[in-house]
Amino acid sequence: MSYEKKLMAMKSLVKKTTVVPEPIQTFHKPPAPTYEKRWLTTGLEKIENEFGIVYKRMIHYPLSHMHGNLQLGEVREKLANWAETGYIHPLAPTSDQLLFFDTETTGLKGAGAVIFLIGLLELKSDEFVMTQYVLPNPDHEAAFLFASELWREGLTLVTYNGKSFDFPQLQTRWSLHRKQLPPLPIPKQIDLLHGSRRIWKGEMESFKLTEVERKQLGFHRKDDIPGHMAPIIYQDAVKNGRAEILMKVLWHNEWDILSLVTLFSLSSDLVMREELQENAQISTNIAKWFQDLGLSEKSFAELERIAETYGTSYPLTHYHLGYLLKRHKEFERAVQSFEIVATYGEGREQIIAHEELAKLYEHQLKDFQLAYDRIHTGKALLGQQQSLSQRFVDSKLLHFSKREIRVTEKLFPGQAQKPTNKA
Repeated sequence: MSYEKKLMAMKSLVKKTTVVPEPIQTFHKPPAPTYEKRWLTTGLEKIENEFGIVYKRMIHYPLSHMHGNLQLGEVREKLANWAETGYIHPLAPTSDQLLFFDTETTGLKGAGAVIFLIGLLELKSDEFVMTQYVLPNPDHEAAFLFASELWREGLTLVTYNGKSFDFPQLQTRWSLHRKQLPPLPIPKQIDLLHGSRRIWKGEMESFKLTEVERKQLGFHRKDDIPGHMAPIIYQDAVKNGRAEILMKVLWHNEWDILSLVTLFSLSSDLVMREELQENAQISTNIAKWFQDLGLSEKSFAELERIAETYGTSYPLTHYHLGYLLKRHKEFERAVQSFEIVATYGEGREQIIAHEELAKLYEHQLKDFQLAYDRIHTGKALLGQQQSLSQRFVDSKLLHFSKREIRVTEKLFPGQAQKPTNKA
């Protein structure tokens, strides 16, 4: 049989398959909910688009509006100041389209958690305008998401834990309607939870927004609902049409967003204006933030200023400064900084300061006796501080012991030495 005939024979054995095209799904605009009239009596406004119905509430605030101890309009000055800094920072906006953004959801995570309220606040020429979009029911979700206009390019969203929660939830819900909705861009995000933890680390035990409001913004909520009640209230409003209590959820969301404005102003001020920083701890937290962002020269200048202003009262300043001085090869000044931490510090930093001093004395200053003393003091401290993890203790004990052998050989050349075992 020829090659061509063999191919024809094999072809006849292959089963023919028919490709059936997927049916084109026609989008049907859902009807208005039966409880619409009751919802509209609360002051909500009905808006419609090609995907369905959304309820909206708008609030206008003058620039002079006070929220806690701060005026909303102060944010204008902060935006202008950020434009003049000359460096990139997580709190700095990258566009003029700044939106303060918060959501309320029926759950904390998963595809079953629905966003039922989106709140947005924007600075206009002479006022702030807040718009809250409320989802009538899941049938109108595409209309609800589209109405938010978060599909616009070039937005900067200011949130509180939005990077980890609000925006990922939005992406999940958006993906379920990707055939109807325009693509959702990934905006620049300023997450004030991260900023608050950076600025007030060691100052606050809890970083819940309500705690930050009370302690930093001077805002105290009255008759606020607990956050976990919001989804229960919404589900009742959908099931039974009772929207009166739903307004409490909208007020809760409104306060959240107003706090974003004043918290952004306060955080920006603290980062950009050192004269407003209340103590050495806050100042050092901010200087360390600059260092972690790669702005070493700015961090160096700030740490030197803090050390000069507060002296030895806050050893962590000298801990971070010591590393930068060492990097700049200012070894004697680095020794001075680490000596302050070794004397007045505590915990991990105090142990590490002894290790850094042993390195500097051994390698840079060639003072082997002082290196030996710092090794022994560091090992003794390891056994005295109960708060240290066993893993840290074992690691540092090993490092100190190896260094002790080497330094002892330099102190007593030609004599075999063993490290001491007591920590």
